[in-house]
Amino acid sequence: MSTLPTAAFSIALDCQLDNVPGTLGRLCAAIGDAGGNIGALDGFDVRGPVLRRSVVVHCRDEAHQKKVVDAIQALDGVTLLDWWDRTFRMHEAGKIHVLSTAPVNDRDDLSMAYTPGVARVCTAIENDPGLSHRYTIRKNTVAIVSNGTAVLGLGDIGPEGAMPVMEGKALLFKEFGGVDGFPICINASTADEVVDFVQRIAPTFGGINLEDIKAPECFEIEERLRASLDIPVFHDDQHGTAVVTLAALWNSLKITGKKMEDLTVVIAGVGAAGVAIGKILLNAGVGDVIGCDREGAIYSGRGNMNSAKEWFANHTNSARKMGTIGDVMKGADVFVGVSGPDLITAADVRSMAKDPIVFAMANPNPEIRPEQADGLAAVMATGRSDYPNQINNVLAFPGIFRGALDANATDITEGMKLAAAIAIAESVTDAELKPEFVVPSVFDRSVVERVAPAVAAAAVKDGVIRKL
Repeated sequence: MSTLPTAAFSIALDCQLDNVPGTLGRLCAAIGDAGGNIGALDGFDVRGPVLRRSVVVHCRDEAHQKKVVDAIQALDGVTLLDWWDRTFRMHEAGKIHVLSTAPVNDRDDLSMAYTPGVARVCTAIENDPGLSHRYTIRKNTVAIVSNGTAVLGLGDIGPEGAMPVMEGKALLFKEFGGVDGFPICINASTADEVVDFVQRIAPTFGGINLEDIKAPECFEIEERLRASLDIPVFHDDQHGTAVVTLAALWNSLKITGKKMEDLTVVIAGVGAAGVAIGKILLNAGVGDVIGCDREGAIYSGRGNMNSAKEWFANHTNSARKMGTIGDVMKGADVFVGVSGPDLITAADVRSMAKDPIVFAMANPNPEIRPEQADGLAAVMATGRSDYPNQINNVLAFPGIFRGALDANATDITEGMKLAAAIAIAESVTDAELKPEFVVPSVFDRSVVERVAPAVAAAAVKDGVIRKL
C-alpha cells in the first residue's frame, strides 16, 4: 500500500455547490481532512443559486478513494454528481490506435497503395526479402510480446490482464522513440509455445520486445529467439533495467569517489532483472556481486536453484558468503533491489560500507523507502516517479530500439547495451549531478537523441547490421 497520495490513485469529482461564501472552502477542507491531496481545480460554471466545479484528488489506494467520496457526500451544500477513477478512465478503449501514413484521395493513390501497383513491391520483396525492412512497416515496428506470466508485481495474471501494460509500452515507444510498438499478448504457457509463435510472426516486425514473461523461461525464450531470428530481440525486464541501473551506478560513483573494481554489490531478487543486472555489472568491471533470493545468498553449490541461478552462482559471490540479505549487506558498497517491498531496514543500510549506494527498485513499493534511508545512503534511487532518481526502463528501450532500427540491426549486442548506458549516464551533466539527480528525468526527450545514435554506432562497430 502506498503511504502517500499519488496520481496513480487519483479521482475526478464533478461537484455541484451552493453558490454561497464558504462552500468551496468546506469542500476543500473535507478533502484534506480525509487525507486527499487536491491536484487540480477547474473553473467555475455558475448557474444561478448553484455552481459546478471539477476537482482532481490524489489518493493512496482504492479504499482511500471511497473514504474521500464518502466525506464529500456527507457535506451540506455540496452534491457529488459523478466521480471516476482517472487511471481507469485513461485506459478506456485502450491507449493506442493505428494511423495511416499514405493518402488515398483518388484512384491514382489507390492504384499505388493497393492493387495493381502494390504487386510490383510484393515481387521486389519476394526476390529480396531484405527489402521488407525498407518498403513495409518492419522499418519502424516492434512487437511487444507477453504471455502475462510475470506482470509488474502482480505475477501470473494472464494475457488479457497483461494487455494494459503492453499498450502502455507501445505508448512509450511512440512518445519517446517514435517507434511503432504493437502489443501482442498470447495464450502460451511454455517456452516452446512462445518461441514458436514469435518465430511465426517475425516477418511482420523489425524487432521483438519481450515483456513480463516469468523466469527462468524468459532466459531460454530470448536465447532461442536471438539465435533463430535476424531481427533484434530484447527482453526489457532484463536488459532495460540493467542498462539504466548501470548508468545510475556510474554517476553515483562520481559522487562517492568509489571505483567500479572495488565495489561489492548485493542484488536482492535473482529473477530476470537481477540476473541481467548482475551480468552487466560484471561486464562493467564490478569487483564482486552477491545475489539473494527468498532462501538467502546465492553461492556455488547451493541447492534448489534453476539454470539461471546456477549460472549466477558460478560467476558471482567469490567468497561464497552465506546467510540472509542482512548478513551479506554488511560491508557492501551497493544494494540493488528488484524483489519486493520492505525487504531491508535502516539498520541494514547502516551496516553497509561508508557512503552506501541504495537502489531500491521494487514497484510499486520499494525494498526500503527513501524516508527510512534518509541521511544513511549517499545516493538513493527507486523505481517510482514520486521520488528522486527514478530508475525506469523508459530511459533505455525507446532509444535502444530507435538506434537498432535506424542501423538496420539484426541483433542487440552487449556493446549496444553498454553504449546505451553510457549515453544515459552522460545525459546528466557534471553541473547537474548531485545525490538527488544521478539519472536523467524520464521526460527528458534528449535522452533518446543521445542513446539512439550511440546504439546505432555500436551496432555498426559490432557488425550486426543488415545491408539493404
